[in-house]
Amino acid sequence: MDEALTETGESASTYSAELQRARGSAAVIVHQREGKSRLSRLYQEGCLKLRFPRLPAPGLTAVAINTAGGLTGGDRLTQEFRVEEGATLTATTQSCERIYRASAGRAQVATRLVVAPRAALSFLPQETILFDGGRIARTLDAEIEATSRLLMVESAVLGRQMMGESVTSGSFADRWRVRRDGRLVFADDLSLQGDVFGLAGHAATLGGARAFATVLLHEPEVSARLEGVRALIGAAGGASAFDGLLVVRLLAESGHMLRKTLVPLLSALAESALPPVWSI
Repeated sequence: MDEALTETGESASTYSAELQRARGSAAVIVHQREGKSRLSRLYQEGCLKLRFPRLPAPGLTAVAINTAGGLTGGDRLTQEFRVEEGATLTATTQSCERIYRASAGRAQVATRLVVAPRAALSFLPQETILFDGGRIARTLDAEIEATSRLLMVESAVLGRQMMGESVTSGSFADRWRVRRDGRLVFADDLSLQGDVFGLAGHAATLGGARAFATVLLHEPEVSARLEGVRALIGAAGGASAFDGLLVVRLLAESGHMLRKTLVPLLSALAESALPPVWSI
């Protein structure tokens, strides 16, 4: 019997359709009205959803939910958080983001933060967990003003220690750009390719740590916080203050140990408790 042909004339036995991929977008604008921070605009599409729980805290809290349940090669998320003058927003995630083995390509996550004068934004996603064979590229672009307050963190775990996981192949790329009054004031790039776990073992990279985080704070007189932050993190990392910014690097042997330092640090810098989803 002759092989069946597709509409394009290809043999059905050799034809392969493109796998379905997750796509998600979300955008939020928050403004101040009558002394309260309120939603001005909300857009969401695809697998990325935002929820706004009512919490006894100043400003609004936005919780991002990826209904795809994780990311793999070819998935793409884009998100934008804009806070107008005088308003306050905390943005976080419902849970840790999981990056699963990719059959082709890599997952992409693009984030844009815009903070107006005398506005405050805390961008506090929970950890990204990279599984063996996972590939991800993240970009984070922030636009702030001299009187803006911005606190942001990105953290990652290279396999779950309690599950005996190691990332012997994969790709993890992270790119940060922060501009104040239109001028680039902070640029940071991280790239781990191939045997990620092996690369992390070198003293010049992660020194054997499998969990790490970068925290950045911009606020007036931020340098006054430096000594207190160094005392808080101890030997778990390092901190520097320069050009109106405070930058902290943390390393840990596991995601659990990372949180032991990260949660108190973020709570101190945010000057309030973390969103409840961090405790679930």
